[in-house]
Parts: sequence; C-alpha cells; structure tokens
Amino acid sequence: MNDVKIADESLKYNKGRGALSNHTNRFESLIKDTEPAFIHDEEIPKPVTQLIEDHSKTIVNFNDSPDIPFDQSVNPYRGCEHGCVYCYARPTHAYLGLSPGLDFETKILIKPNAQTLLKGYLAKKNYQCRPLAFGTNTDAYQPVEKKLRIMRQLVELLHQYRHPLTIVTKSALVCRDIDLLADMAKDNLCRVAVSVTSLDHKLSNKLEPRAASPQSRIKTIKTLNDAGIPVMAMVAPVIPFLNDSEIESILEKVAAAGAVDAGYVLLRLPHEIKDLFKQWLQVHKPLKVDHIMSLIRQSRGGKEYDNRYGYRMRGTGQYAELIARRFAVAKKKYGLNGIHQPMNTTLFVKPNTGNPAQMNLW
Repeated sequence: MNDVKIADESLKYNKGRGALSNHTNRFESLIKDTEPAFIHDEEIPKPVTQLIEDHSKTIVNFNDSPDIPFDQSVNPYRGCEHGCVYCYARPTHAYLGLSPGLDFETKILIKPNAQTLLKGYLAKKNYQCRPLAFGTNTDAYQPVEKKLRIMRQLVELLHQYRHPLTIVTKSALVCRDIDLLADMAKDNLCRVAVSVTSLDHKLSNKLEPRAASPQSRIKTIKTLNDAGIPVMAMVAPVIPFLNDSEIESILEKVAAAGAVDAGYVLLRLPHEIKDLFKQWLQVHKPLKVDHIMSLIRQSRGGKEYDNRYGYRMRGTGQYAELIARRFAVAKKKYGLNGIHQPMNTTLFVKPNTGNPAQMNLW
C-alpha cells in the first residue's frame, strides 16, 4: 500500500466513516488501488448505507477458541455501520466478496428471519441450554436496529423461554430493551458489557464515527445498573500511544457509573485491518504513526499481528506486561471485582415448534 500523506488542509475525505478506502479483500486476484480518493475543496459524495437481506439458514455461530469465554453467539447483522476503523470483524466481509473497508460499514447484511431461525435452534431435541452471546462480531444495536428491531425480536424470544444471554455493545440503544433485560436479570439471565474506548469525544468520533459518544456510553452503564442489570465495561481496544493513557480514567468513570467488572483487549490487526489502520493513522495521527506501529510490533513479537491463542488478546513483551499490570491495579482500586456466579440455565423452557395447539409440558 502506498503511504497516505496529507499535504494541506484543503484535502477532504469521508468524515462520517471510519475506513478511508475500500481496501481489496485478501481473496481477490486483482489488486485494486487502495489509495483514498482525496480531493481539493469539493465535497466527496458520501457513501450510502445499503441493507442486503441475508438468507442464511442458520443463525448461531460456534466457537471453540480457548481464549474466548463463550461457545455460541448470534449476529443479527453482518457488517457494522458504527464504522470503527480497528474492528477485528472487518475481514469477515471478505468472505462475501466485499471489502473490509468502506463496504463493511456501508453494506450491511440483515437477517429478517432471525427470530424464526433462533427459535428453531432452541427447539432442537438435543439442545442443551448455554448462554448466547450477542455483539461478539458486529454490534446488534448498531443504527439500523432502531428501525428494523431484529435484536428486539431475539431478546423477546429469549425472554419468553427464559434463556440466558450476554450482550456487548457501544450503543445506547440497548437501553430501549431494559423492560425485558431487567426482568431477565432478576433471574441471572442477562449481562451487558459496554465498550468504552476513550473518554475523548474528538478521538472517539474519528475512531468510531457512528457509535455513541463516550458520555452516552457512561450514561448507558448507569442506566443499566440502575435497572438492576449487571454491567461490565470493555476498554477495547487498547491502542499504544493513542488511548492507553486513559485506562485509569476510564475505569474510574465506569466504576462510578455502576460497572461491576472490566476487561480489555490489546489492538488486533488481522488481515486487511493492518493496512486500513495504518491508512487511518497516516491521515488522523501522522506524527504518531511510527511510534504507534513500533509499540504494536514490540507487543506482537516483532510482527504487526500475532494470532496465537492466549497471546492475540493481550500481546507479549514489556509494553503488553505494563498494560496488564496497570489494568489489574486500576480494577482493584476501583472495585471492579467481577461476577463470579455462572449464569442461570435452569429456567429454560424449550420452544414448541410442532402442533400450534400442543402446549409445552413445562
């Protein structure tokens, strides 16, 4: 990829989006020009979000990674309009023949039959109840959810059959479903993690252009906590020399808002994200590029990414160890001790998908 250099302030780019180009996906045989289309003075046409129906016959994804704390997840949407430039899910759009760049945040696949698919999955004869994780790949409460309400339908289903769920989000829209989530939390059926990457509105606006503001996320934590819903804060990702100085201040804020636990993930740059992120740095933080990338390599064994289980989330080396120590000290200081009780799976009632007139036995 050619370096992206901003020579003067008259150059414009799509300020409402995270990625600066439609970087070629790794499966294409022809290499596209990945240089962003900067122009002088004139406005760049803003890419319009397109909704594409996803006719997949399954809704649940399975995971056996030893460093991820769930084994089954649901994603009502593929792609995410939040546009977080660092999102580790971006490369999944390459499997669709799309770019992990602008395509990922402007071409959103939706699953209108998600509720029917999930109900069928839960009704399987041999299904054993285990918590379902939402928001592990793309945010289930991204902007389009406000209109389509697919996540709302899934929460209604799990509420009806008393099935436990966990949610990771950086959207205040999760508060819309408090009526259901709070009732589930009474029986230890619901937990929510809110991602707080930075308290700096200007930085957040560039990193995560269509996500909720930092202040809104702190308020979301308080609102959920006040409703009796256990809330965790995720400082994800920790980016060297960009937001790492905020670790202690973020944990202080989320603890004051009612979070009971906190976690972090060191910046991950798999596949196409490496070039997309470097492109973003060269535009938004040109004086920090070399130092940031140097620290990343120092924490990844000299590489820009290390995908080994047990290392990909935390990194290795002196910088990674320093982050781990700081985080542990701050968690202890602010009382973010976590929830040690497993979620409740004993109340689950299997859906009846047979004769509509036949009632469930329990």
